Amino acid sequence: MEESFWHQRWANNQIAFHQSEANPLLVKHLPKLVLKEGARVFVPLCGKTLDIHWLLAEGYQVAGAELSRSAIEQLFGDLGVPPRVSAAGELQRYSADRIDIFVGNLFDLSAERLGPVDAIYDRAALVALPEGMRSQYTMHLKAITGSAPQLLISYVYDQNLVAGPPFSVSNEEITRHYQDSYQMTFLGSTDVAGGMKGKCPAVENVWLLKKG
Repeated sequence: MEESFWHQRWANNQIAFHQSEANPLLVKHLPKLVLKEGARVFVPLCGKTLDIHWLLAEGYQVAGAELSRSAIEQLFGDLGVPPRVSAAGELQRYSADRIDIFVGNLFDLSAERLGPVDAIYDRAALVALPEGMRSQYTMHLKAITGSAPQLLISYVYDQNLVAGPPFSVSNEEITRHYQDSYQMTFLGSTDVAGGMKGKCPAVENVWLLKKG
């Protein structure tokens, strides 16, 4: 997936993947990670998601990574907080109280730059990447977070009927990517209201990944 694709989506406001409220699956299942108060949660390819608002309101620290600078400027605007902007290697770091977002290519983000991570919340990263990039992504994610425990949400639908992103990622594929590093618990499925882009039925699957 070319960087220009995502920059163009944000420039044209083609962000149907952006939800108008915190994801109910996050609200329901994050407690299963049993995080301490003030734990630092990493949200890869975060965009301007309201999930970040919810995490902050619940007392967590948030780290994120996002390709689109426009999305992160909108995020801080929505939060009503002016960010401190600084260079972080190939990336830019947007920071405020309890939040650090790294803007640029996720694969340029190192463990040292990211800092300690207590948990990962992946709602929009794995499913945003085409199949050929997902193995590289999952390996990099584990490397920069020390295989931190993870709440992972994926979509499953007929890819022949609708083009991604978000892409359909089967439970079998998720198992291949993560079974060597985690104890994997499938938490269940929920139907996507209106289907995938209104064109075909789809479900969201939820996984809890903890170190073995």
